[in-house]
Amino acid sequence: MKMQLEDAAAVLNVLCPMHVILSDDGTVLHSGATLQKLCHGRTLDGSQFFKVFDLRRPRDMRSIADLRRAAGQKLHLQLREAPHTGLKGVAVPWAHGAVVNLSFGISILDAVRDHALTSADFAATDMTVEMLYLVEAKSAAMEASRKLNQRLQGARIAAEEQAFTDTLTGLKNRRALAHVLRRLSSGPTGFALMHLDLDFFKAVNDTLGHPAGDHVLQEVARILVEETRDSDTVSRVGGDEFVLVLPGRTEPARLDAIAHRIITRLQQPIPFEGQVCRISGSIGTSLSDHYDPPDPDRMMADADLALYASKRQGRARHSFFKPGDRAGAT
Repeated sequence: MKMQLEDAAAVLNVLCPMHVILSDDGTVLHSGATLQKLCHGRTLDGSQFFKVFDLRRPRDMRSIADLRRAAGQKLHLQLREAPHTGLKGVAVPWAHGAVVNLSFGISILDAVRDHALTSADFAATDMTVEMLYLVEAKSAAMEASRKLNQRLQGARIAAEEQAFTDTLTGLKNRRALAHVLRRLSSGPTGFALMHLDLDFFKAVNDTLGHPAGDHVLQEVARILVEETRDSDTVSRVGGDEFVLVLPGRTEPARLDAIAHRIITRLQQPIPFEGQVCRISGSIGTSLSDHYDPPDPDRMMADADLALYASKRQGRARHSFFKPGDRAGAT
């Protein structure tokens, strides 16, 4: 009997590593290595089959005699210990007991995950091995696709950000400004539009060169960002032209204070490579409350008219648009 068991075990270990050889009283005489792995690495030898496995179907099977009578039928079992892995099986009579060969059925992927199984845990001819290779290949392909999509998403975001950003100053550009104005014009919140043009900027470029001019523009951008809120939009729309959009700000006194604070800071000397750059700024403002509904193009044009009114007054001034400015321009 011992030689017969050893011979059977040697064959079954290779052909079906998820098997149990049972005695006539249901004692496990031998179990395959993969099945032991499912039971936390311990051998099942000497255990009672019906204490290790819960036989769900066919019902009312409580003995080896019942198993032998069900030879060839599909068995539905579950491990009694967590994670209660579901199994399929088939029994064949052996000596006075039985041999039960087990598999995972459609729960194979859960079992591989729960018990860290590899292809070495299955017979070489088991189609499960082929499926694991396919699943691994699919997982690798999906991971590669996920990483590619992340890179593409990052590149798209970067491209969109670049498309809306002035490369020299890091401010929003004219395209971004148009988007902001369209959104605010269709919403319920009033806003102010300030058009800023630098005074004497051409003299900086002519006397100190374009690197100095670029430095001045970057300093101006920094000042404008510092003097506005995160919810405001600061954009560069031309060589030395800037537009500020201030949502929720339509009080003339408050806006006049902001404009004069900016003008004061722009009049401070800007050092550059041992030289000093001197500029100032003129500002014109239009308010959305004066339009029904607000028209971004008209507001831009009217802020421009107010800006040139400031320049006519001697530069470094702030002016609000008035209907008379438009009449005078025509």
